[in-house]
Amino acid sequence: MSKRMVSSLCGMPVGLLSSVIAFALIAAPAPCALSQDFSGREDVLIVSPQAWRSARPLRAGPRASKVIVSGVEARVAIIESVAVTDLTVRLENRSGSACEAVLLLPVPEGAAVRSFDFQGKGAEPSAELLPEARARREYSSIVAKLKDPALLEFAGLSMIRTSVFPVPARGTQAVRMVYEHILESEGGRLEYVLPRTQRLSDSAVPFDVTVRVKSAKPLSAVYSPTHPVRLESKGPGEVEAVVEEPGKTEPGSFILAVMPMQGDVSATLLAHPDPSGGGTFMLLAGLPDVGRLLDASGIKREITLVLDRSGSMAGEKIRQAKAALLQVLESLEEGERFNIVVYSDSVGMFEAAPVLKDAASMLRAREYIAGIEAGGSTNLHDAVLEALRQPPQSQCLPIVLLLSDGLPTSGVTSESAIRDAAEKANLHRRRIFTFGVGHDVNAPLLDRIAESSRGCMTVVQPSENVERKVSTLFQKLSGPVFSSPELVSISEAGIPRPSAVIDVVPSRLPDLFRGDRLVVLGKYTSAGRLGFRISGDFLGMPRSFEFRFDTSKASTRNSFVPRLWASRRIAVMIDEIRQSGADQAMIASAARSSAGWQGFWNGPPPSAAPDPKTAELVGEIVRLSMKYGVLTEYTAFLALEGTNLAAPDALARDADANLRAWAVNSRSGSHANSQQYNNSEQRAQAFNNGRNAIYDRDMNRVELGGVQQMADSAFFNRGGAWVENGVAARGASIVPDEVVAAGSKRFEEILAALVKSGRQGILSLGHGALFELDGKVIKIEGSGK
Repeated sequence: MSKRMVSSLCGMPVGLLSSVIAFALIAAPAPCALSQDFSGREDVLIVSPQAWRSARPLRAGPRASKVIVSGVEARVAIIESVAVTDLTVRLENRSGSACEAVLLLPVPEGAAVRSFDFQGKGAEPSAELLPEARARREYSSIVAKLKDPALLEFAGLSMIRTSVFPVPARGTQAVRMVYEHILESEGGRLEYVLPRTQRLSDSAVPFDVTVRVKSAKPLSAVYSPTHPVRLESKGPGEVEAVVEEPGKTEPGSFILAVMPMQGDVSATLLAHPDPSGGGTFMLLAGLPDVGRLLDASGIKREITLVLDRSGSMAGEKIRQAKAALLQVLESLEEGERFNIVVYSDSVGMFEAAPVLKDAASMLRAREYIAGIEAGGSTNLHDAVLEALRQPPQSQCLPIVLLLSDGLPTSGVTSESAIRDAAEKANLHRRRIFTFGVGHDVNAPLLDRIAESSRGCMTVVQPSENVERKVSTLFQKLSGPVFSSPELVSISEAGIPRPSAVIDVVPSRLPDLFRGDRLVVLGKYTSAGRLGFRISGDFLGMPRSFEFRFDTSKASTRNSFVPRLWASRRIAVMIDEIRQSGADQAMIASAARSSAGWQGFWNGPPPSAAPDPKTAELVGEIVRLSMKYGVLTEYTAFLALEGTNLAAPDALARDADANLRAWAVNSRSGSHANSQQYNNSEQRAQAFNNGRNAIYDRDMNRVELGGVQQMADSAFFNRGGAWVENGVAARGASIVPDEVVAAGSKRFEEILAALVKSGRQGILSLGHGALFELDGKVIKIEGSGK
């Protein structure tokens, strides 16, 4: 590979290079000058990294593009407050002739391009910077000719236009841009943004993103609210973040928040304003690097392992479960304590109380575990109570790990009785982490036992390894740092001010272990100063930490905040409805269960009168689902063509029917497990799920289409056009207040207004899009897709 550097670009203050790159591909044997007006040529093709294998000619003609963007790689280094992005875009030419590529790179201001390289021996590349006003005219011109509005999402940005040659016939080309950018500090955090489109149809090209963060100060938290990332420490003050599947094709900009340590507990606030006042907040709190502090703090874990040894555990399951127990015990540190409870129809214990880990106790424990054999029925009630009744040990965080593979069949079997007994018996506030092994467990019961104690449930599918699942969770419970944390909103004087925030999720904060970060979402009731106090047991001592923020700086750029909040709120309300089904008759027919699962594709089952006990919850689930475009298997019918979104009572009846048929009546089996997995993921959701992906009864990932999240709103597909939620709720036959032709003067005025509010992406949704602006319903015509 020979590299060409554009020396005239180096050091040019051209603004942050967007990862959203449009390519004008000109099928020509020689490069064309940038000053040339290429927009009138029939052989010019536009390709975007988001438009997976899709190119369009600027003018109608028989020639079809065979040049595609096969992938985008971003390697980012953030050193203190400077981010250096090394971006490579890979092109593939499937045609028989070479092509010249004119790159259109949307960029905001504030960055400097260091180099621009490409493969091959083509002509020396050149480039020019188009300021925001000229770039917007360029966007509009291309959009008007293409009849494709995708680029309008980036109106308001400047643009670099470059020439690259060649893209060889039936070959590939790699275009590389390196740029640097100074990250602004806001609320104690640095925020890195790699923009890409929110349009579902244009985000299929995989973005392979790796960010290396290096800071002279210890890092309190590195977190992405938009994409799943894997974090790996590379040393003091150094962390690598890698976007994981399926996040590589997640629509929307990639955002990474970097929070240097500001004290024992550091925190920052991201806020999104509501038009009616107040808004939605995300509180992100991080912990210090506490390795040495943990060693000196004296906080230890007390682990009680509870193992189901009923007959159904015979064979490979009991072997893996026993191996998991041994692995946990071997992982305990000096000074930590443990006990073992085994149960079938009766309950047995290793010791009457937890014992200190030492050579003698480990020898006895190995012998005890080796002697465990499967047989008998399942007395879950007594096993849980025996584990919780143990006398507490001082200076220890008490934890219970409970493995079960079946329904309660011996002793007390009532779901509500077992659930209530566990809550009442947990006087020593033991954290219970449950593992449901296989499909025959009562998933809602194991989930509630865990959730009410600051624990969580883990679903272990029949094909999954029990030992690996237990080990993965136990590694996360290493080094208790902040236990029993409580959050209250406070005034400037530090006085509790509960009216300042509402609908906070989670309502009960989890314990924080080494490497954890805390994400809390909620609604604030008025703009201005907002304070929080987090209190609890920090490294063995009662501590309180106070933080104050200014919500007047709330930004519509943070549209992911209300969507994440809504997603968690919906999951919490679904769980409340699901828990109301304890002890109700289950649907025994596997055929009916299967038909019920498939029902979310075709609409809900026949509905009866809503249950008055849950009617308010169901109505709120439907309202939030419509407003934010957050769908579940219970509300997927909202996106179906023909669903009348202007009939809230009918929508609530249909959602209620789904919730009763599936969430309430399905307590065990593969469908119950998949629902449990979906709900657990959604309750703890920490990054965007723009594709509304869930898992079906066979744990296949499926996407619920028909709804498009854009900026801070949601759009439903009706008759091939995208209709904003508030407009769709007015009825099926909406007469717009104003019909605007794409490219007209009025269209440009609307574009300018939307740019100011950060909602210009709405215009990228194309012909027929209906949305509200300043109280009027606007319809866009003449802008295709």
